[in-house]
Amino acid sequence: MNAPLVHTTVLLHEAVEALLGGPLGARGCFVDGTFGRGGHSRRVLAQLDAGARLIAFDKDPQAVAEARRIQAEDPRLEICHEGFRHLDELPAGSASGVLLDLGVSSPQIDEAERGFSFRFDGPLDMRMDPTRGQSVADWLATAEMGAIAEVIRDYGEERFAGPIAKAIVARREKQGALARTAELADLVAGAVKTREPGQHPATRTFQAFRIYINAELEELRQALSASLKVLAPGGRLVVISFHSLEDRIVKQFIAEHSKEVYDRRAPFAQPAPMRLVALARVKPGAAEVAANPRARSAVMRVAERTGVPA
Repeated sequence: MNAPLVHTTVLLHEAVEALLGGPLGARGCFVDGTFGRGGHSRRVLAQLDAGARLIAFDKDPQAVAEARRIQAEDPRLEICHEGFRHLDELPAGSASGVLLDLGVSSPQIDEAERGFSFRFDGPLDMRMDPTRGQSVADWLATAEMGAIAEVIRDYGEERFAGPIAKAIVARREKQGALARTAELADLVAGAVKTREPGQHPATRTFQAFRIYINAELEELRQALSASLKVLAPGGRLVVISFHSLEDRIVKQFIAEHSKEVYDRRAPFAQPAPMRLVALARVKPGAAEVAANPRARSAVMRVAERTGVPA
């Protein structure tokens, strides 16, 4: 019998401390936009005031099932089987804090049937919600070479995007479409001539396809914009990123809204006030990275919604 897959939450203490450490404290309504396996949510619930509540979002049916087990014991938790772009559906100014942990959970990566990892042979899927949308295998079966190369280059920052895309299409024409993660990993390894020490040649390609098939960057932009609407004055925005594409979006978003905006068409008008105050950029400590190597690339950014708390 296989042991249950366990997820170690990155920056657990730091994230929850930042989320609940604002002027609003542990009162009101908080949002965990990426429930995962509930590491952050459990700790938030343990520290929330009795009358507070936590709304969690997740696309993954397994994550939703885990959240419902917690909800049965703690009705302050509400779970939504949706991605965090649906933050926009919450009432304006209703949230005391929003937490987004953008990492893929260990059970998702380590379960071969989900198709996220080149380390295990499984169906080439990679959908966060396997009940909706198109799998990577389905997309690669018909996608044009230029589109495949663009995804690998833009979302994987892979300099061998062209040769990899060419190899995928050639394989499709000769032997049929790719269907397994091992097939893709072997094909990419043959097309990538050099790679950083200690990194599998398919790392960037798998990242690119996962980001694309789940529209992760587009959803992140939508959720960040929605957070400005739903956060109450004094509410905290806490985002944990795991690669440079995500972190760049978060960094630029906070910077954009942490300054007054002047209308060049009306130079004498009062500027629009800044909407966020950047508070912190946090990296995992050496001890956490040693205990959980997946934490090494994590970056947490914290900002606070401007205004006078109620």
